[in-house]
Amino acid sequence: MAMYPEYMVAPIRQDLTDAGFEQLMSPEEVDAALIPAQGTVLVAVNSVCGCAAAKARPALKMALSSSDKKPAKLVTVFAGMETEAVAKVREHLLPYPPSSPSIALFKDGELVHMIERYHIEGNDLMRIVDNLQGAFAEYC
Repeated sequence: MAMYPEYMVAPIRQDLTDAGFEQLMSPEEVDAALIPAQGTVLVAVNSVCGCAAAKARPALKMALSSSDKKPAKLVTVFAGMETEAVAKVREHLLPYPPSSPSIALFKDGELVHMIERYHIEGNDLMRIVDNLQGAFAEYC
């Protein structure tokens, strides 16, 4: 069951889908994106909170638009909306606790880099961009 009305989250979803992210709506879509993974997959756990709007989504877009190396696939789930899809992503993110927003990078099906909410809300925008670009340079 969704926590927010769709009309409220639609523009927030679109912020990432316009940047090339695929919105995953079910546990099956999550597994399809992450399990047979060869190459790199960037997962954004989106949310309605202020740190997602002010830092997480802008950092993702800036890092992707200004990096030579980028993940092969970009996917997102929305915390508080498609609860089963979010729960499935969080299984893949273990041992990290649930965190939204958060950003994870997978390489060949393995979680190789994780940015939790406290890394986002406690940092300035350019440090998050640098963190992401460093992960892209190392793993992509």
